[in-house]
Amino acid sequence: MTGLLGYPAVNPVPSRMKAAVYRTYGPPEVLRLEEIPTPALSEAHADRVLVRVRYSSINPLDHIQRGGFFGVRPSAGLLKPKPAEQTTGADLAGEVVAIGGGVSRFKVGDRVFGNAWGSHAEYVLAREQRLTLLPPGLSFKAAAALPVAALTALQALRDVAGIQPGHKVLINGASGGVGHFAVQLAKHFGAEVTAVCSSANQGWVRALGADHMVDYSSKDFTKSTKRYDIIYDTVGKRTYWSCRPLLTPGGVFVGENPFKARFQLLQLAWAMLTRDKQLRAHLTTSNAKDLGLLAELAGAGRLEAMVERVYPLEQIVQAHRHGETGRTKGKLVIEVSAER
Repeated sequence: MTGLLGYPAVNPVPSRMKAAVYRTYGPPEVLRLEEIPTPALSEAHADRVLVRVRYSSINPLDHIQRGGFFGVRPSAGLLKPKPAEQTTGADLAGEVVAIGGGVSRFKVGDRVFGNAWGSHAEYVLAREQRLTLLPPGLSFKAAAALPVAALTALQALRDVAGIQPGHKVLINGASGGVGHFAVQLAKHFGAEVTAVCSSANQGWVRALGADHMVDYSSKDFTKSTKRYDIIYDTVGKRTYWSCRPLLTPGGVFVGENPFKARFQLLQLAWAMLTRDKQLRAHLTTSNAKDLGLLAELAGAGRLEAMVERVYPLEQIVQAHRHGETGRTKGKLVIEVSAER
C-alpha cells in the first residue's frame, strides 16, 4: 500500500486489522476485539494520514459505548450505533504509513501523536491538523497519554479561565487524567496551585509542582476561607454554587465537559440565561498548535504523564472497567502494537 503521493508504507499494510468494536450500547463487556477492514486513504481523505497505532489511552469520552451521551445519539445512533460497528479511542501515538494528497506537514515514517476517533485499533485515519511530531526522547507510551487530557487542561486554564502569573488556582481531581496535567500546566503559567486529591496520591501530585494539598476524604475544600482566582473542577463532582463563595471578585469556576457530570448541563444553562461571567464551561478541540506546545513541554521534561497501568489491546474490556471506576491515578494506556 502507498500514500496518495506515492510514498511507500513503512511496512506492508494488511487489508484487515484488530480493533476494539461495539455493535450495541452497554457496559464495557459489549466491546469485542475483532478483525475489521483496515481504513484506506481515498481522494476524499486529502488532509489525512494513515497511522499505525502503537499506543492509545483511555478517556471518559471513550465510554460512549454505554450510549449515555444523548447529545450525540442523533449522529451516533439513537437505539444502536451506526454504522453497525464502532471503534472506541481518541488518543494515539504511532507511525505514519501513508499520507493524503494534501498533507504537507508529515511524511511516511514520521513518529506522531494526537487525536483520531477509533484509535483502539492497529491503524487509524487521522486529520493532519490533529497530529504533531513526537519530540526526541518521548516514548510512544508517554505521548499516547497526552492528547485529550492535556489539551483539555491546557484550553480550560489558558483559554477559558484566562490564567495569569500569580493567580491562585484550585484543581479538584488533581490526581486524575486531566487533573495531573492541570497541576503542571498551571505551574507552567506561573500560578499558585492548590491540589485536591486523596491522601494516597498527595506525594506524587506535590512532586508535580502543587503548592498546597487538600485531602478530600478528610476536608471539604468548599468550607475553606481561602479565595481563588480559578477553581477548576476536572471531575465534575462539585457545583458552581458550592464553589462560588471561594472565588475572588473576578474569579471563575470552570466545570468540565457537560457529559461528565450530573449538574453540568444545569450549570451551563444557568450561565447562558444569567450571563454569569464567573461560571465557565468548555469543550476541548484538537489542533496542531496546541499539540505542538504539549510536545515542546513534554520534550523538555516540563510536562509528564503519570501512567498508572498499561493494558494490551486484548484487555480492552478490563481497561474500560478500570477507567469507569473514576479512581484512576493519572492515565490508563493501551498497548496496541509493540514497537519492533
